[in-house]
Amino acid sequence: MEFQTQIAKNYLALGDSYTIGESVAENERFPMILVNDLNAKNYLFNTPKIVAKTGWTTGELKEAILKENIQNNYDVVTLLIGVNNQYRGYDLEEFRTEFAELLNMAITFAKKNTSNVVVVSIPDWSVSPFAKNRDRTKISAEIDAFNTIKKEETLKRNVKFIDITPISRLGLNNNTYFASDGLHFSGSMHQLWVNEIIQQNFNK
Repeated sequence: MEFQTQIAKNYLALGDSYTIGESVAENERFPMILVNDLNAKNYLFNTPKIVAKTGWTTGELKEAILKENIQNNYDVVTLLIGVNNQYRGYDLEEFRTEFAELLNMAITFAKKNTSNVVVVSIPDWSVSPFAKNRDRTKISAEIDAFNTIKKEETLKRNVKFIDITPISRLGLNNNTYFASDGLHFSGSMHQLWVNEIIQQNFNK
């Protein structure tokens, strides 16, 4: 992405617990880290608008967006959603339909410029302490299936897909990458995600 540095840019972050930063400090949420790191690189971003809530599925995020009356004037839009569809055992093809709708909305919010939209893959919570006594192999495989759909729909629209799932798996047996609740990722992991987003999008 190429931006002039003298005009402050607007950033919209859409998602669930991973975007709102459940169990981490506000400045450790990946959207906040992203803005702060970009500003340190002489970009200029306003405080991000975050539309995200712990537990939201694709359908619930869509409902929330429709209530927000979001303007179509964002220079960057990130979309990270899907883990709760997997957690609840929702249908994959239903997810495809709803995710595609969300992605189309994200493109509209980004002034219909697909190069300003970033889809982030679903992190793998199977490596968390919370999942210790669960079927980690099954969870991981299901997350891969949801991410496959996300990637297909994303690339179909010529939107950037950032795969942070392998990075999230570094959290296995490493509690520094998890928040105090033992389920959600810590600010240290959010930082790794931001590093990948910046490397793939802004270091051009």
